Parts: sequence; C-alpha cells; structure tokens
Amino acid sequence: MDLNRVRQYLAGLEKRGIHLDLDPVSRLLATLGDPHLTYRTVHVAGTNGKGSVAAMIASILGAAGYRVGLYTSPHLVDFRERIRVNGAMIPEEALVRLVSELRRYVTDDVTYFEFATVLAFRFFQEQSVDIAVIEVGMGGRLDATNCIMPEVSVITTISLEHERYLGRRLVDIAAEKAEIIKKDGTCVTGVTQAKVLAVIEKTAQIRGARVLRRGRDFTARRRGKTTFSYYGINYTLRNLKLPLPGDHQVSNAALAAAAAEVLAEKGMEIDGRALVEGIESTAWEGRLETIGAAPLIVLDGAHNAEGIGALCRTLPRDFSYERLIVLFGVMGDKHCKSMMRRIAAVADRIIVTEPPGERTRRLSRRDLNDFGLDADRFEIIPCVQDAFHRACSLAGFKDMVLVTGSLYLLGEIKRQRM
Repeated sequence: MDLNRVRQYLAGLEKRGIHLDLDPVSRLLATLGDPHLTYRTVHVAGTNGKGSVAAMIASILGAAGYRVGLYTSPHLVDFRERIRVNGAMIPEEALVRLVSELRRYVTDDVTYFEFATVLAFRFFQEQSVDIAVIEVGMGGRLDATNCIMPEVSVITTISLEHERYLGRRLVDIAAEKAEIIKKDGTCVTGVTQAKVLAVIEKTAQIRGARVLRRGRDFTARRRGKTTFSYYGINYTLRNLKLPLPGDHQVSNAALAAAAAEVLAEKGMEIDGRALVEGIESTAWEGRLETIGAAPLIVLDGAHNAEGIGALCRTLPRDFSYERLIVLFGVMGDKHCKSMMRRIAAVADRIIVTEPPGERTRRLSRRDLNDFGLDADRFEIIPCVQDAFHRACSLAGFKDMVLVTGSLYLLGEIKRQRM
C-alpha cells in the first residue's frame, strides 16, 4: 500500500457518511487491545473554539516537557494534520503502515471518522505519548472519541448545530455534549446560558464530577490588541501575548489554562512558565490567518452563526482595512440565513461560492431574496478558484479579502495556493 492508495481507501470510507454509534469503534479498539487506555487524555467538545482550545492545551503540555498527542478534525489540506505528536504531523510512512494494518479489522459499519479516531489512538500508543488531547468530532455522547477516560473534559460553548443528529434545542445539544463528563471527573466550561449550564451541572452532579465555569472559577480579560491577563484557579498571569486574534481567543485561552491547572492538580508538572509559554506559542491554521497582503487576505473557519458573529466583532478591532470583500461558502447543514445576514452587515461585497464536497450548500439569487439580503452586493460564482480570483480583483491595496463560512472552503483555497 502506498500513500495514493491510502487516500483512495480513506475516500472510500468517507462515502459511508455519518453514523453515530460507539459499538463499531469500541469493537475495533478492543481488537487492538484498547490503545486509547494506555495514556492520559483530555477531551474537548463544544460548538465553537474546540480546535483552538485543544491546540492550546497541547501546546501548554508540550511546554511543560510532556510528549503530547493531538487529534483534531477536520483537516484543511492533508489528512495527516488531524494526528500530531508535539506539533509534528503523523509521518507518511507511519500513516501508510497503520492504515495497511488497521484496514484488516475494519467491518462494514466503521465510518471514516471512526477509522481516523482509532488510527490516531493507535499511533499515539506507538509514540508512547504521556497524554493526548482529543477533540470531539460531533456532539459527544455517541462520538467515536467518547471511549476515552479523560483526566479533564472541556466544553467550550454551545449553540445550535447538527440538529439532525444532536437535537433541535440547545438543552438537547447540551445533553449530548455533557456526556463526555465522566464519573468523579472535572469539566471545564465556557458555557454561559443558564438553561444550558443547568444540563451540564446536572450531568456532573449525577456522576460525582465537578464543574469549573469561566466567569465564576476562572476568567481572562483582554488588556490590549495583543495581550490579556488570566485569573485562574491557582495562578494569576498578567499581560500574556494573545497567540490568535479575537476576543473569543481570550476565552479559549482561559479554558485551556484552566484545563491545564486541573491536570496540575492531578499530579502533572505544569507551572506558570509552561502556561505562559504554551499559550503564547500556540499556532493554529485557519483562525483569522493572514495569507496575503495588499490586499490583506485572511482565512477564518467560522462555520455557524455564533462563530460568524464573533468574527464580525473581531475584524474592526484587530485589523485595519478600507473595504471588506468576503468570499463565503457554507455546508448544507448550517443556518445559512443568519450567517449571511451577519456577514452582510459588515461586508462591502460578498462572493458566494461552493466548498468542495457533497454536503455543500448551493445558493441562488432566490435564496438571497428569501433571506432579505441586498442581492446587488452579492455575486454567485460556484467555482472556488474563479470566486477567489474575483474577490481579489475587487479588492484594492488597502482592502481585505476575507474567506469564511467553511473549513472545507479554507482548505480548498490553501490547496490551490500551494
């Protein structure tokens, strides 16, 4: 088996779609001797920010001297981005070897994400990691990652998403995500809605777990354009450098630091220096990432209404530009109307395109009218490459081209620019 055949095999698994069920992944892991139980873990769920929080926690642990696995999804360009040890992607040789090994045990009910999860757990075991930071794929209760026994569970934020799978009310979605809380464990959360918090705290109470809340047990405050201070469980750290733009990243940093403090309480050697160094050195692609200048070209993976709202609030504070040209594409299961209304409130021109994949949302002029939007400020160009070129051609040297709406769209732009 070579790398091309690995890609073909993974593409075949992807066609199996989404099927939330812990049984197939549990059976596969048991066949392999439960590799996920051979090292410590941190579990990160939430509607927004979970990738950034996971990356920050991993960076803190690395700064503390630990060998750290990091599993996230989706990837932008290369599948190997999902599986890292101390920041380095799984080598091509290891990927080919492990896919060749694991495919022998794969039954027809194992999905793409389940296979990727097992592959990551097996690789982390091979690499003798001290601890792995694991990002939930979708929800929590039936997510393939929910077979681990984490030292700490993190729930970042909760808003409407994936209602077909998780439920149509915030409390239903909260109940799904709260299932990553384990018996006698600790949950660190940035959730603020009272009814949603009540669901999380009830689950924790039933399981004898404690909940640490941002704003009550720890917090962080922005001090300037690029600095913030953290007021934690045991540490107060002032004037830290913000590694990623946006007020929402201050909240994410607070969650990561609090999770690391919990790990320290459980015996891991993590001090204030590791917290500062780890947070400040975090790098995470696709989060207000600048890839060009004159015009300024920025990529952001906001893919729901809450994320787009945070993005729109951040732009005028953290960036300088005259006109905002937005390249927007979205998947079919998102609340497109509310996302586009938020974008339309801040953008001068919007180019609508279609991210790669079968689940993409194909928008029409009629959709724009139905959404109550000024269609004259929009252009619809299905081809991503053509749409990107059009957006750049509309922008002057002092303008910004913002690409957002889907991580799959960002990945396509990055792929074309390689």
